[in-house]
This record gives sequence, C-alpha cells and structure tokens, in this order.
Amino acid sequence: MNQAPVIDCDIHPGVPDIPALLPYMSDYWQHSFVDRGLDGFDMMSYPLGAPITCRPDWRVPGERPGGSLGKMREHALDRFGLDLAICNPLTGGQVAVSESMGAAICSAVNDWIVEHWLDKEPRLRASIVVPPQSPTMAVEEIERLAGDRRFVQVLLPAACELMLGRSYYWPIYEAAVKHGLPIGIHAGSMYRYAPTSTGWPSHYLQDYISNNQLFEGQLLSLVSNGVFAKFPDLKFVFIESGVSWLPHFIWRAIKTWRGVRAEVPWVKQSPAEIIRANIRVTTQPFDAPDEAVVGRIVEEIDCDDMFLFSSDYPHWQFEGDAITPLGLSTSLLMKMRTDNPLATYPRLRETVS
Repeated sequence: MNQAPVIDCDIHPGVPDIPALLPYMSDYWQHSFVDRGLDGFDMMSYPLGAPITCRPDWRVPGERPGGSLGKMREHALDRFGLDLAICNPLTGGQVAVSESMGAAICSAVNDWIVEHWLDKEPRLRASIVVPPQSPTMAVEEIERLAGDRRFVQVLLPAACELMLGRSYYWPIYEAAVKHGLPIGIHAGSMYRYAPTSTGWPSHYLQDYISNNQLFEGQLLSLVSNGVFAKFPDLKFVFIESGVSWLPHFIWRAIKTWRGVRAEVPWVKQSPAEIIRANIRVTTQPFDAPDEAVVGRIVEEIDCDDMFLFSSDYPHWQFEGDAITPLGLSTSLLMKMRTDNPLATYPRLRETVS
C-alpha cells in the first residue's frame, strides 16, 4: 500500500439475521427478541431475490448476499485489487420504532462486524451504525466505538424521521467532528414517511429510483439549515446516490439561493461552493447511459474532489469487471481510488502513511 492504494468506499457485508446478533445483546434484549417472537425479524434492506441485490455469480447458495468473508475476498477484495474497503452494513436497526431496540440492534451489528469481519481481514474498515431514532443514543454509540480506529465513518439512512439539516441531529455531527469521522448517508429509509412527495410507491422499482429525491431533499436541508456553517470541516458522503442528479440540482440551488438568500443569512457562500467543499459521492451506481454523458456530468459537477471509488459489492451495478464507468479521465480515476478517500477519511491516512 505504499504506492497508490486502491480504496473501496462502499462494500456490504451481509448481516445474517437477529439470531446471529443475539450474542452481542444484553440478557434483556436476548430474551425480549425471543419471547416476543422478533428473532425472525428480517433485516435485509434489499429484497433477497431481486437481481439488483446480488450479481448471479456472487450469490452463494444458502447464504445471504455478501454473507461470506471468503467470497468477498474472492469476488471483490482480491479480484479488484483493493487495499482497503469500508464496510457499510445495511440492517433494520434504524427501522425499529423503539429507540432502545434500535440502539440494541445497531450496537450488536457493530460488535458483530468487529468479530466476524474487521478482526479477520486487515483490509476492511467499517462505518459505525447508529440509531437516528435517538441522537443521544447515537452519540453514545459513537463514543463507545470511536477508540477503535478501524471505524472510519458514521452511517445514517437517507430518509430519517426529520430532515437531516435540522438541529435535532446536530449532536451526531458534533460527535463525528470530535472524532474525525465523516457522515455517510446511504440510500435507504426508516420508512416513517413515503419516499416520494406524493405518497407510497406501489413497486420496488419506484421505491429504489425515488431515493434520488431523498438525497436531493437532504442535501438542500443540510445546506439551507446551516450545518456547514456550524460544522465547516464536516464531510458528508452520499453513498449509492446515483450521482447524475447533481448538475441540475446544483444549478437550481444557485439560481434560487440568489433570489431568496435573505431568509438564510448563514448561507454566505453559493450552494455550489458548499457542496463541492463538504459533499462526497460514491461512484456506484453512476446513473448515465454512456461514456459521453458520464464525461459531461463530471464536467458539469466541476469538482474532481467529490468522487469516491466504490464497488457496492455485492449489489449488481455493473457487468464483469467494469467497476468504474467509462468516460472518467485517468487523473480522476487515480484521485477517486486513492487521494479523495484519504482526504475524506482521516483515519485511513493512519494506515497508508
């Protein structure tokens, strides 16, 4: 790793089920899940049988997608020459209505990741999964795990109970800044509200594509509520956001801000400047039809520092070994695989220095 390490900023270990997490819970929660019949709760964020959930050649009979460390090594770490990869476990802890139950699931997932993945594979790092239901408990979880330098990020779903710019969540951001951790916002929802502005979708197709709306709304919330005025050094990583929506969003944000900036006096810079300084995006999926469009999107975003390389393993976002979209320059590919991740995640620099 002394020469240009390749860093994957979004890889998904498959958390099997509640019974696998029970040993990492207190006696109270172990009995509570079993006695209430909740130990069969399915925490998969993606439908198990959906093609996008896992590439056919990455599926392991009898296992959940991404559930085998050996197969992750074979399919991703070794195959793509990854020196480091950040694990983003997608679980149901954030969905639980109970704050304490959500916190119990999140803590168990974090401890499970340590034992079964981080301790067994030195190339892996992880995000701290926290319960957005309770910023207080989220901060407690950050403080509990911050001493383990293998945790490099705090992970939240794209849709929570409130817009992420609201001061309700600022204690989480304060704790992240304190420990040098960016905030990862991953596609997904706590399902308190419909993912569209006009109600609940009828099909998974609608739900999945509607995540673009979630990211747009949250980005505008973070900027307009002054999160970056309060925490100027805090980075947010938009994970599986789709990327291609950014140019028109930035253009419209600039245009509207110029007309109504009096209502947000704390937004002293153009939204474009704030976004380019504080927002990062992972490159899978990169929603564009061909390399010409990819090149144009990158040109219009006008900030090579924003892009972070990701495989999104085991989700099916690309064919064969085409892990990065065509249309990216050689210099950008080098930046997003190495320089940009190291700039975004301070703890990764401790590994490669």
